[in-house]
Amino acid sequence: MNKVTVSTPGKLMLFGEHAVVYGHPCIVTAVDQRIRLAAEVLDSPDFILEAGDVEVTNYTKQISELGQGDVPKGAQFVEIALKNIYEKFDLGEGLRITTASEFSSKFGFGSSSAITVCVVKALSELFDLKLDNKEIFDSAYKTVLDIQGKGSGFDVAAGIYGGCLYFVTGGKVIEPLIIKELPLIVGYSGVKADTVTLMNQVKAKASKYPEFIDVLYTEVSKLVEKAKSALLVNDLISFGELMNFNQGLLESMGVSIAKLSAMIYGARDEGAYGAKLSGAGGGDCMIAIAPKDKIAAVQQGITRSGGQVIEVQTNVEGVRIEK
Repeated sequence: MNKVTVSTPGKLMLFGEHAVVYGHPCIVTAVDQRIRLAAEVLDSPDFILEAGDVEVTNYTKQISELGQGDVPKGAQFVEIALKNIYEKFDLGEGLRITTASEFSSKFGFGSSSAITVCVVKALSELFDLKLDNKEIFDSAYKTVLDIQGKGSGFDVAAGIYGGCLYFVTGGKVIEPLIIKELPLIVGYSGVKADTVTLMNQVKAKASKYPEFIDVLYTEVSKLVEKAKSALLVNDLISFGELMNFNQGLLESMGVSIAKLSAMIYGARDEGAYGAKLSGAGGGDCMIAIAPKDKIAAVQQGITRSGGQVIEVQTNVEGVRIEK
């Protein structure tokens, strides 16, 4: 095989933000907006990247120079993932990679992790490395840590396994949750969040007030367990009520912003069972769950609060080879 195309879904965090970085569980779902990557083996020892979505075009360097020199932000995750796999398996062939995204990186759907998963899966297929899902996770997660310095890996797992997952930091537990439906309403705040900055802010608070932040993390873990039980029996009312509790704890950590809070209350005021921010906070998206006859009103509540409703399907297939 000298050419392959793969795609990976984005993700939305349902429960467990921030606490999951420190050994606690979370629940995450894969969403239907995907990133696609085409990889083709070259006769020359070059790495060529075309990633117009992130303003990287005709980016070229020698395979032997992977990871060296200035690497554009839009090329980092592709190049470092490539470097890690090439070094681990002693590969040397040239490669052309072309990427395209169905969603904007600004939404916080996990584009960096998704593209990393694409790279590892594509190389496994191209060079017959026969990596299983956990091996793909370990390689992709290493790349994320190499670049960001920290992270739990939940977004990597969502991209690989798809569906809804109960996940513990670093992939210690990756448990698929078999569910009937998850009719999430998603609102984008219009504010791009910086995950690492927000994680550092919470870490600083934990250093100053460890007794309080540790309690918050413990309570988040309890909510995750109850939310998992509710989800497995399709108890969306309890699931929504637990979302509200989780939002309160995230507010206590200081990671919500006025815009997100307005959207969340806009959704609740129109009959949502529950609503909360999704992800690191500071911007990006919020999520809500509501009875079917309230969905349109909840969407309007989010819009009236200045948010943008994004149509997404949840609980979708993980990384796959495209024909």
